[in-house]
Amino acid sequence: MERKIETFSWEGMSIEYSVVGKGEPIFVMHGGHSNCHEEMGYKGLVDNGFSIITPSRAGYGGTSKEVGKSLSTACECYCGLMRHLNIEKVHLLAISAGGPSGIYFAAHYPKLVKTLTLQSAVTKRWIQPKDKEYIAAKIIFQPFSEKVTWTFISALGNRFPQFVFRQMFSSFSNLIYSEAKDKIADSDIEALQKMNNRQRSGSGFMVDLTHIKELTITDLQTVTCPTLIMHSKHDAAVSLEHPYHAHQHIPLSELCLLESWGHLIWLGNTANKSEEKTVQFLKLNHLS
Repeated sequence: MERKIETFSWEGMSIEYSVVGKGEPIFVMHGGHSNCHEEMGYKGLVDNGFSIITPSRAGYGGTSKEVGKSLSTACECYCGLMRHLNIEKVHLLAISAGGPSGIYFAAHYPKLVKTLTLQSAVTKRWIQPKDKEYIAAKIIFQPFSEKVTWTFISALGNRFPQFVFRQMFSSFSNLIYSEAKDKIADSDIEALQKMNNRQRSGSGFMVDLTHIKELTITDLQTVTCPTLIMHSKHDAAVSLEHPYHAHQHIPLSELCLLESWGHLIWLGNTANKSEEKTVQFLKLNHLS
């Protein structure tokens, strides 16, 4: 896929973004440790006639961490990017830790959003300061340490891809590896290897941990566009409490629980079903 990467300046801050494909625009709020180079799940959407605009969220890639002063500030910047690109309305796709940004944007800028799709998305309070995951993240994903962390993971994964896949599996899935073998596709190991080579945290993941505290039930209740909530039944990274919480509070929402092996719903033997469901939803609610 041909990818165009640009930088947009907004009130002294920089927003890096990419554009892939041509057609109805989908605005992607990528997940944690990602950026505008993300590509998981993109090909199927582009092949079905959509263009994908992905800003590196606050603190990720070439986007200023100051963009993430608050969810409100970040979403004002995204509005500025839409104006810069002369886009009046988008399908909004929010992934994993990008969930709060997508929900807040849809709630506060309803005239700009045709649909909201939440994929493996964080929708409420997530990892807490008392949790071991939080404590570990504050050490290994800080701006001063994250480059070393991802350099080590990517180097190890490039040398021993199958070993790293099995080691990381439990962070994405609540299934025992042997239980999930029939759900894992032959291409999944290579896909995870490529993902790890793209991953960087910058200041972004620390920003994510503050943004989730700002999202309220009122924000969810204020979302008025058709919303598709997609989540694996076996997600170990973002528990099922999150899709159920979103479905309970977003009025026009549809909950789709998937049989994929874990958090990365674009991988596995059921990935095509996830793609088909997403495309069907977007085409049913095409831009007018």
